[in-house]
Amino acid sequence: MARNVIDEPSEDVVANANQDRGASRGPFGRLVLFLRQVINELKKVVTPTRKELFSYTGVVLVFVVIMMAVVYGLDLLFALGVNTVFGK
Repeated sequence: MARNVIDEPSEDVVANANQDRGASRGPFGRLVLFLRQVINELKKVVTPTRKELFSYTGVVLVFVVIMMAVVYGLDLLFALGVNTVFGK
């Protein structure tokens, strides 16, 4: 099972962000800041285990099949209604 991680920014990240906001940066400085923040956020990502991955994939596939059946049924129902109202 995936470990529980609280998504709270650490105090040093907040302090650095506040300091960085205060200083005006050029386009390259902002790009570097953005990339640094992206890397920090990616470090928080927890990948699922193989069992969880297959479980999630199965749930998504079952949901998609059910939704396809609902849309197909509604399509048939509306087609029957249109053919009844307007004739063939």
